[in-house]
Amino acid sequence: MMKIEKADRIKNLPPYLFAEIDRMTEEVKKKGKEIIDLGVGDPDLPTPQYIIDRLKDSCQDSVNHHYPSYSGMDDFRISVTRWYQKRFGVKLDYKTEVVSLIGSKEGIAHIPLAFVNPGDQVLIPSPAYPVYNSAALFAGGIPYVMPLLKKNNFLPDLAKIPPQVARAAKLIFLNYPNNPTAAVADKKFFSEVIRFAKKYQIIVCHDAAYTELFFDDYRPISFLEVEGAKEVGIEFHSLSKSFNMTGWRIGFAVGNSEVIEGLGKIKTNIDSGVFQAVQLAGVEALEGDDTWLKEMRKIYQDRRDVLCRGLRKIGFKVEDPKATFYVWIPVPPGRNSIEFASFLLNEAGVVTTPGVGLGEYGEGYIRMALTVSREVMNKAVERIREVL
Repeated sequence: MMKIEKADRIKNLPPYLFAEIDRMTEEVKKKGKEIIDLGVGDPDLPTPQYIIDRLKDSCQDSVNHHYPSYSGMDDFRISVTRWYQKRFGVKLDYKTEVVSLIGSKEGIAHIPLAFVNPGDQVLIPSPAYPVYNSAALFAGGIPYVMPLLKKNNFLPDLAKIPPQVARAAKLIFLNYPNNPTAAVADKKFFSEVIRFAKKYQIIVCHDAAYTELFFDDYRPISFLEVEGAKEVGIEFHSLSKSFNMTGWRIGFAVGNSEVIEGLGKIKTNIDSGVFQAVQLAGVEALEGDDTWLKEMRKIYQDRRDVLCRGLRKIGFKVEDPKATFYVWIPVPPGRNSIEFASFLLNEAGVVTTPGVGLGEYGEGYIRMALTVSREVMNKAVERIREVL
């Protein structure tokens, strides 16, 4: 019998967190327990109808049945530049500073292949979206962990990175508003990042997937708004969370033209672009009437208030997030994150994400997503109260 040997890059990867959560959840379901899933950040709200209608029309046009452009249709990339100008006041050249992505995850996973050689350092926040780490490993890079600590408002302390590590680093991954901590960053922090990147010649890769999910009077900024940002890096964006289009798989990267060109070169050898009908639906999303976005934010904010208020009554020390649809919750004293997440799943039927699964510095926390209705959120809080 033939022996199938997996590559080291596969063997060295930890189990993908959300696949493991799915496996555990299925086991509990088999026992007959009703599950409330606050684990994975997949919006429960539907894609707006006007976007769906544009897709329907575009699918009927045979022009869109062929291979698309590798870098994206001009119409889509022009819409991206218009949206960035309107939303952030940032000017972009659609020909050289924008590339379409099959969801931002695809771009994040591929960017190290363009710039990281085996043995190069890649600066990775912890806790964080797991793909930053796996992307670095796939390229043969050596991840260097930057702790995100409450005492630093969950921002990395760049001064703590040893100079020898910084000099060997090719990329730094950042993500604000942040998954999983829901922390936010301001222009002062991004200015520090730009100075650091220039000093050590490091490419900044800012994951901005959650800029449109914000609450109260807060309004997230783009990394590219800050002077000098375009000299050192790029920003990844996605239509998944902003327009409830997770299954559509469309996003984009914008910023430094040389970095965009490098990412584009990888993509020409790996994929054949985004289906044009989906890109045209993306145009509709970016240029259509966005008043419904305010309603979506109100829905998430109401759920946030129900969850956070309810958890505080139970005794959790939890803060209201300013952005994202995540709540970062300290676990009760004497418990670790995996143990507590397993307890909530098995006893309350509530799926949460253990913080340590998002990085070693996520220990001591669990993450809950605001992706169920107000009524179901109330039920989840009540179940947690009962088992505690």
